Amino acid sequence: MNATFDTLTQIITQRRTIKPAHMNGQLIPNDTVTQILALANWAPTHGRTEPWRFVVFAHDKVAQYCLLHAELYKTHTPAEQFLEATYHNFLHQGDKASHVVLAYMQRGNLPKIPPVEEVAATSCAIQNVLLGAQALGIAAYWGSGGMILKQPFKDWLQLHPDDQVLGALFLGYTEEVTVGKRNTDIDAKIKWW
Repeated sequence: MNATFDTLTQIITQRRTIKPAHMNGQLIPNDTVTQILALANWAPTHGRTEPWRFVVFAHDKVAQYCLLHAELYKTHTPAEQFLEATYHNFLHQGDKASHVVLAYMQRGNLPKIPPVEEVAATSCAIQNVLLGAQALGIAAYWGSGGMILKQPFKDWLQLHPDDQVLGALFLGYTEEVTVGKRNTDIDAKIKWW
């Protein structure tokens, strides 16, 4: 092939999900995170709506985000379903992360563009961020558990009813080396006509 394709292939195939507990607490400079987030702006977008939006919690603000997430869980979970261990996990999820980036789709004013396309564009923007992090040796985890996709979280972000949260990206450094695999070869996923 060529060197550019080889480099891109390497970045894509070596990208791994590294959970925040496996990060080491080393801080990423905010300028570096800004550079990574700038890659989101080059995601494909129908009608140039650029629906991706990010809310960044940096360094000591990560703990504030985790407290907020834990408290939303506590406040909006019926007493009979509330688990102290889950609360504790949310509270300490970012202990070793440098940044938490909340990613959401902001619905534009072009109703002819289906919402699914705006979600897809935002997902592509997130993938650009993940690939940029990988290229710089930064560990990343894209999570959507807990309260993240629920209405109280959306309300806290003061989002419009048509907006949609897509997840939280935890960024940090790690010493962990992981090897990826895929269960099915690409040939089984392609139909040629």
